[in-house]
Amino acid sequence: MSPSHRLQDQHPILVTGGAGFIGSHTVVELLTLGKSLVIIDNLCNSSEEALHRAKILAHNRGSLVFHKVDILDAAALESVFQQYTFSACIHFAGLKAVGESAQIPLGYYQTNVTGTLNVIQLLQKHNCRNFIFSSSATVYGLPVSDAPIREDAPIGALNPYGRTKQYIEEILFDIAASEPNLWNIVLLRYFNPVGAHGSGLIGEDPNGIPNNLMPFVAQVAIGRRPTINVFGADYNTKDGTGVRDYIHIVDLARGHVAALKKIESMAGSNKTLGCVPYNLGSGVGYSVMDMIHTMSRSVGRALPYKIVGRRAGDVGSVIADPTLSAHDLDWRAEKTLQDMCDDLWRWQTQNPEGYAPTSSTSTPTTPTPASRSCVEMLPTTLLPIITSVPRPPLKPVSYEAIAKTPMSVPVSSSSSPAPGSKTNTDF
Repeated sequence: MSPSHRLQDQHPILVTGGAGFIGSHTVVELLTLGKSLVIIDNLCNSSEEALHRAKILAHNRGSLVFHKVDILDAAALESVFQQYTFSACIHFAGLKAVGESAQIPLGYYQTNVTGTLNVIQLLQKHNCRNFIFSSSATVYGLPVSDAPIREDAPIGALNPYGRTKQYIEEILFDIAASEPNLWNIVLLRYFNPVGAHGSGLIGEDPNGIPNNLMPFVAQVAIGRRPTINVFGADYNTKDGTGVRDYIHIVDLARGHVAALKKIESMAGSNKTLGCVPYNLGSGVGYSVMDMIHTMSRSVGRALPYKIVGRRAGDVGSVIADPTLSAHDLDWRAEKTLQDMCDDLWRWQTQNPEGYAPTSSTSTPTTPTPASRSCVEMLPTTLLPIITSVPRPPLKPVSYEAIAKTPMSVPVSSSSSPAPGSKTNTDF
């Protein structure tokens, strides 16, 4: 096997979109393992503050260098690749709101698909073929039954966001097939990430009105929203409300580490993965009312809600079958529903305005404008014209001097059983 297929510790891992919700939690896990990371993010829907805090949570292990770069600015992206020899890439960068994708589909196709093509072409050009892609369970579309969804289920996304993930997956399958025995590509299909790091230091900080249930519930709990809208109460479920597979964000971050270890395990063989999809879900379904009642226990009071009409395209139950991930990646969701809600509430109470500056925050927070504005203002250069657009090298921002003192991290005291595991591993 040639050196390009091996994950070499002396070479950094490229993490695109590493300042975002899922990215920042994964960064903590990777830094804790002593990994060397280069992070790029345009900070459109994220904050550089999350990276400062991730470094603190990792007790200053590993190394982290940040470049403010947009994946659509291919010339700037090329400048980053010229400075490092990457061993692998974990690709989070992209737009992710289902509703917004229907309003500005071109922006979603441009950012998610074209941006990914830019990243992939540069990886290929610079002889790095280890790639972990942040995909989504939305690629499955309407489930054909209430049974847990396996990776070989029919694919058919129902909205522009989901279709960007589906099309990127198809591109990656084609790339792997075009260069047999060269690529290690892992497609991680997320179900519903919720919660926050147990410390309360990092979590989800959505712009405007949250698109997903639990960030909205948390904002109602903290007083930023008046009431929770429950869309439909007449599904064929235990309480009539929609059932989904929710996964703690730390478990999800651990899934990326497991995928990386899977790629590392290929280094000593003459085989490669090609392109393989894996579900990251708990395999357990929770209804909307389960989520509201459990969050109410975390908050210490009943949260207000009202039943409204179903949303078009919603289905009663969507649950992952995580068997393949357990078998191939040795990964299982370990944290409980109560852990998800307790940690989310800790993040929300400690950061009522998200990463907005407070008197206790010494490092300035980067503003995060709405993604619609980002789409309208993005500098779009396609990869083939890189050589004709010379750019000076970017000056990296290093966080090596941050957080010299290790920080204690509170551990959830929940004793409820964890989905898919008998033990509960806290960071």
